Amino acid sequence: MATIEEMQTQLNALINNLKPKARRTLARNIGQQLRKSQQKRIQAQKNPDGTAFEPRKPQKQLGKKKGRIKRKAMFVKLRTAKYLGIQPTPNAINIGFQGRSATIANIHQQGLKARVRKDRDYKVQYAQRELLGFSEEDRELIEGLVIEQLSL
Repeated sequence: MATIEEMQTQLNALINNLKPKARRTLARNIGQQLRKSQQKRIQAQKNPDGTAFEPRKPQKQLGKKKGRIKRKAMFVKLRTAKYLGIQPTPNAINIGFQGRSATIANIHQQGLKARVRKDRDYKVQYAQRELLGFSEEDRELIEGLVIEQLSL
């Protein structure tokens, strides 16, 4: 699997021939397509390498809310465009989360230890679930969009 840096060096010479307006348009198109791909992957509960997210840990049920939320898919709201933002510029594309949602996403992305609630002292080790990542399909998508933009 190619990294972003390897792809950038391969396509950099081609992209530099474009005018700033065309580069900004290309960046916006790539950003929108990558966001859609990330959203579909999060909805399917899969990591960029194709493996499934580790499921939630079983919770003690004290007679309340049995199965209402805890059994549903994770990150339902986090994958929406409201939280998963794009910032295109002529030279770069930033796709990611902001604010509190970025903190939550980072904890899951890296599998960190964090508090479940602010008012509690205990911390829980979260399983690593890669919300944002770069897959082979994403690489092919970017190459296709660059070639399409160059053919205009």
